[in-house]
Amino acid sequence: MTPPSMETVNQAIGLEIARTSYSYSERDAVLYALGIGAPFDPRDPAELKFVYELSDDFQVLPTFAVIFAKDLINEFLSGDIAGIRYNPIMMVHGEQELEVFQPLPPAATVTSRFKIADIMDKGSGLLMVFEVTSCDDRGDLIARARTSVFIRGIGGFGGHRGASRKVDLPSRAPDRIHQETTLPRQALFYRLSGDRNPLHADPSMAAIGGYDRPILHGLCTYGFAARALIKQFCENDARRFCGLDARFSYHVFPGETLVTEMWRRNASEIGFQTKVKERDAVVLSHGRARIKV
Repeated sequence: MTPPSMETVNQAIGLEIARTSYSYSERDAVLYALGIGAPFDPRDPAELKFVYELSDDFQVLPTFAVIFAKDLINEFLSGDIAGIRYNPIMMVHGEQELEVFQPLPPAATVTSRFKIADIMDKGSGLLMVFEVTSCDDRGDLIARARTSVFIRGIGGFGGHRGASRKVDLPSRAPDRIHQETTLPRQALFYRLSGDRNPLHADPSMAAIGGYDRPILHGLCTYGFAARALIKQFCENDARRFCGLDARFSYHVFPGETLVTEMWRRNASEIGFQTKVKERDAVVLSHGRARIKV
């Protein structure tokens, strides 16, 4: 593919590319929770409440808010965003930031606005940053997300490189460690929440992307890390969870074991990283979570 012109890039930055409405029910929230591995222990009421809508304290996991941007997947798979053309198989999720401003209700209709916040030239590829703001039917802000995607092979167009975001983890041993094994069919569960990218289901498409088998969605790994943080620092009260930022550093294969290491920075901020145990590879880096005290 040919890198875009600077004119095309400059016209794309700041452009609102979509405005969508998404209605969800308890079933959708439960399906998402199952897709990111909940419950850790189905006999524990504190875990069961994320997947059993008849629980006395049924709660929607806060990272369900990333699903509000699921229509971005269609934009990604089109191979053409605001005149920037690419092969969708060459696109990978770079970073994800999420702010949640209120507990997510069991069911709601959410309106989201999608904007191209920035485009950076990383040399070997292009980094595109999307901002998604989501409001309820009263117009109150529920969540704000920033999604960065890296598209291999169309860098070198002359744009700015952008500042590097760095989160230094303490040199001491982690304050908490949570380990959980994904299912071999985890990606097939997660894709039912909206991300139908064949890279995560079809071995032949995964091979085109350079993988010997389908890989797990980055946002699925992200959800596993969020659950670990909610369990370890929020006493499984999802209403205390305010936000999560992370960089997708390496791929995960369904069936691998995720180890999330966590350090308390202060009362309301937790640093973390997530590794694949079998390959001793960091798959989520630059991790930062925000919680209510």
